[in-house]
Amino acid sequence: MQRYDIAIIGTGPAGLSAALTAKVRNKSILLIGSKNSSVKVEKAHEIQNYLGLPKIAGADMQKAFLDHVASMDIEITEGRVSTVYAMGDYYSLQVGEEMVEASSVILATGVVQGKPLPGEEEFLGRGVSYCATCDAALYKGKKTIVVAYAKKEEAEANFLAEMAGEVVYIPMYQEEVEVSDKVKVVKAIPKEITGALKANALVTDQGTLETDGIFILREAVAPGQLVPGLETEGPHVKVDVSMKTNLAGCFACGDIAGIPYQYIKSAGQGNVAALSAVAYLDQKKHSA
Repeated sequence: MQRYDIAIIGTGPAGLSAALTAKVRNKSILLIGSKNSSVKVEKAHEIQNYLGLPKIAGADMQKAFLDHVASMDIEITEGRVSTVYAMGDYYSLQVGEEMVEASSVILATGVVQGKPLPGEEEFLGRGVSYCATCDAALYKGKKTIVVAYAKKEEAEANFLAEMAGEVVYIPMYQEEVEVSDKVKVVKAIPKEITGALKANALVTDQGTLETDGIFILREAVAPGQLVPGLETEGPHVKVDVSMKTNLAGCFACGDIAGIPYQYIKSAGQGNVAALSAVAYLDQKKHSA
């Protein structure tokens, strides 16, 4: 199995900036996220405080970011990372149904808005999952629920419907829902996940839905759940000025590293995180 020097999770300003810096420093990188970069950037009406790009529309900034990355021959791996495991000398990442390895990791996933549902953390791994493509095979012929916070998650629901016996899809966004005929759309607000040894029901404002498994698909997974053992503070990862976390070889940048939530700050931190990862790798190489 190929082991990358640096795995970068997230394709917003922080992740793309980190990828550019790592590429210039001649490190092998795996950049995981959306090939369209960041919906948050794309939807911004006008950005007024990005140096050299006055009053730029979000969509234009997004294009400039992606054009720059493409000019450096940096590929974006479209996918969702559900868990990052610290293995001592390297990290193992679950990306969809595959496992990949990297000597270091940069977290640039953005910040999770809002609190987890009651019961969500309790039943994580016991009927609650953050990745339909990862765990769909476990629910062959069974009842499932997908709670989706972005339109792009419709593809996950369609994939799940090819295996599960039933898929109930609860959209938490405003756009029109376009899913397979095999998927049942329910407009409701999730309130709580309940169960015994495993999650077996989702309580909503429209009633209780019995199920064998619940998939919570958000833009980002809470950092403490994404990387077991990672030290956090509220929704943020604790970092020092070098973007180092409490785990050796793991760095964080952008919104996930704390306020202010500014694009120019995220891009700068992405640069710092990549330089720190490069220094970490070089130190390991010289001490080996």
